[in-house]
Amino acid sequence: MRSEFRNLRVTQLERSLTPFLPANDLPRPPRGWLRAIREATGITVSEMAKRLGKVPSLALYLEKSEAEYRITLGSLRAAADALGCDLVYALVPKNGSIRELSEQRARSKASENVLAVEHTMALEDQAAGGVQAKVEEETKRILKQRLDK
Repeated sequence: MRSEFRNLRVTQLERSLTPFLPANDLPRPPRGWLRAIREATGITVSEMAKRLGKVPSLALYLEKSEAEYRITLGSLRAAADALGCDLVYALVPKNGSIRELSEQRARSKASENVLAVEHTMALEDQAAGGVQAKVEEETKRILKQRLDK
């Protein structure tokens, strides 16, 4: 029964992330979203600071922090709100889907396990061969084990 729930969770997660997939292809403005939106909407640094209830130097600091990937989510949310925007936050797989990420991780772990055993057996002159088939078998076992958790 647990595997059914896990599969359902993965399916729901993939469905929720579908609208965000095109975001992978969008370039981020070189000086960050905060500055780009502030400038595009004609909001001054002083006005943004006033909306934040902070001093202008802090508004500039937030823009710089966001451009350098050092801003906290809370600060980014507050700055977005000050600009009349919502912060939309999602983790989107670089390639493929959540299910494919899980399978890649399982295959990597399976390969590691099988190659370690195959190496040990080769040292004892007992190598069995058929490594790829064993990797696939181990991958299936790992995925099934995850589903049963």
